Amino acid sequence: MTIQFNDETFRDDYTFHNSDWAIRRFPFPFHEDSYMYSVNMEQHRGGPAGSVYEKRFDVDEHYVSEMKDRAIVLAEDPLRCQSLPHMTLAGWDLLELIMVSKSEDYPDLFELHRDGNDWRWINRPLGIDDRFTFLDEATLPYGPMEYITRQTQGDFAVLDQRDENLWMDAGMVTTQADWSLDFDIGMNFFEWHAPVPLAHEMGIFKRALKFLLNVQQGNPARRLNWTMTVNPLLDTSPENYHKWGIQKTTLTPENIGSKQHLRVELQTFFRLPRSNALVFPIRCYMIALQDVVTVPKWGRRLHRVLRDVPVELATYKGFIGNRPLIVDYLSQFDDGLPTSDGIWPDLDTEPPLRKG
Repeated sequence: MTIQFNDETFRDDYTFHNSDWAIRRFPFPFHEDSYMYSVNMEQHRGGPAGSVYEKRFDVDEHYVSEMKDRAIVLAEDPLRCQSLPHMTLAGWDLLELIMVSKSEDYPDLFELHRDGNDWRWINRPLGIDDRFTFLDEATLPYGPMEYITRQTQGDFAVLDQRDENLWMDAGMVTTQADWSLDFDIGMNFFEWHAPVPLAHEMGIFKRALKFLLNVQQGNPARRLNWTMTVNPLLDTSPENYHKWGIQKTTLTPENIGSKQHLRVELQTFFRLPRSNALVFPIRCYMIALQDVVTVPKWGRRLHRVLRDVPVELATYKGFIGNRPLIVDYLSQFDDGLPTSDGIWPDLDTEPPLRKG
């Protein structure tokens, strides 16, 4: 397997771009022409070859540039990575899970050699070749969770399970959709989800917590979540809202196709073996509207979903002010034809856009 890594930026000049390959494998989050909250959990047991679901931790063309961006964020704000003292063992669990998964799933990119507790880790894309002693923090340049998540796409919330609840007691969070690890650290499942509208009244979080408390080792789960982002900015944190919030005012009918992005999170859940913690990777994927609509089914569906989604959800997801502009743009790519069920592009069976 050979991946051509992009040299791109997620800030300032925004040179981020998706290849045709990345567009076709994008995790489009809508399985039908409408949207409402649901638990929408399923087993994380792979997926079609080449899809973002195939491997345990997806590595794509954005990998190297995303890791550079993470390093920038951490240099500016070290509190984006935090671990309470009792979570160190969970950090080692996570390091092992990622190293084993990546070395097995991408043997051309990553190698793990183990002789008892003497480990050697090779990360070819980032030029890393380190030897260390497993469970000995002094042999790594960072704590185990920070060390491995500086080399892994997506955010990570590491959740301690106690008192029939999940507590966000550690994490690496630099690509989040407007939430703060520094604010949420130490909170339980219901506390950190408190700002979400409608879902509490629908009982979504009670059902989700019940499911997550019962995730077993070796049986990970996954779901998709989504929002909208102006410009391909990974770090849409509350701490930096003064930098990115203003960008919502820069959309015009002429630039919306390139500037407005659908932002999707592939959220997975793994039970860790020694600590019994639950790790919650949150992998962010972004795609410009002009790329979404190159898939006729997605162009039709996204128009219908964003047009009809309740005001409360459009407000929470941050695009209520620009919804008329977004919907008007997408309407050009919705000819009213029916769409097939499911999230896949169905390029071979979905009819092309009917003009006029």
